[in-house]
Amino acid sequence: MEQVMEPTLALSRDAAGSADARVVQPRPRILDDKTMLRTAAELTRDLNTPNRTFYWGDLIGSAVLGYGALVVAVLASSTLVTVLAAVVSVLALYRALLFIHEVSHMKHSALPGFRLGWNLIAGIPMLVPSFMYEGVHNLHHAKTRYGTADDPEYLPLALMKPWTLPVFILVSLLAPIGLLIRFAILSPLSWLSPKLRDLVIARYSSLSINPSFRRRVPAGEQRVLFDRLDAAASVWAIALVALVATGVIPMRGFLIGLGIGSAVALLNQVRTLVAHLWENEGEQMTVTAQYLDSVNVPPPSLLPGLWAPVGLRYHALHHLLPSLPYHSLGEAHRRLSAVLEEGSPYHKASYRSALGLMHRIGKSTMVRR
Repeated sequence: MEQVMEPTLALSRDAAGSADARVVQPRPRILDDKTMLRTAAELTRDLNTPNRTFYWGDLIGSAVLGYGALVVAVLASSTLVTVLAAVVSVLALYRALLFIHEVSHMKHSALPGFRLGWNLIAGIPMLVPSFMYEGVHNLHHAKTRYGTADDPEYLPLALMKPWTLPVFILVSLLAPIGLLIRFAILSPLSWLSPKLRDLVIARYSSLSINPSFRRRVPAGEQRVLFDRLDAAASVWAIALVALVATGVIPMRGFLIGLGIGSAVALLNQVRTLVAHLWENEGEQMTVTAQYLDSVNVPPPSLLPGLWAPVGLRYHALHHLLPSLPYHSLGEAHRRLSAVLEEGSPYHKASYRSALGLMHRIGKSTMVRR
């Protein structure tokens, strides 16, 4: 999952500055490295089957730990225990929530019931049902859309003005409030007005960072699923507000939960910031160019397993092989790293840490172009 709901409403591609205010250096077109693409496909053919035990065990374990730690944080009388439990809850629920990325890519016949299970366990309780990503994220992987104005998950952040980065990150803290408004207010009102319904679907039903993106109204079975999940999330959001208003859920507990939700959104937004180099100004890119604009943070570093879980530490590799299950990405990376020679573009997408990447992007925004 690379976004929270329209977190960059204040950002636009104009923030990169006008052409006459910058010296635009032409970028040489990166051609596809056919050896890398062929090798990646051939060496990973046996890794494409999702492991049911991994998926269900990981999801359920993360959710149990996350919700359990949330209860401890709410009930604890010690501030230290509350803080420690909240940190555990943030990391565990963040991991559970990021399975939305897998849901958006998987063939549902390969893991029957997983999409429904994920929505019941994480998507609806955290007000991020799977339709917020399905039908949206796949556009980010379209070869002709990546990095262009039609990509819902891309802005040239590295080419924008310095103030855009802190805005991009900090606005994510408002995500839980935005989601409550979306599902407790806008959703039920939209059922009364077809015009408002179309607006809510187009503008407020996707995890995107491109403020100009408008999703299409789903049709057929997808519309039925959309409406059912939307209604379920709406009922839960209204019930949550009612429980807090009537004192059934203490305000302290609600605020702690809200804080944990904000921390999850903030962590995801930081991860999103370092998932790509964000250096494309709108032109179409080859698969190799898209790979090089994306980021792997492979072992031996351990921290990426926390801030980029569920395989997202191999984000560049994921763009190379988007259908590969998350639990196969580590093995795929080992195979490709061992076979592809040192000069291969494959090795150029690997970085050591998030801090180094944030420094690179921040430094880029400070340079007048």
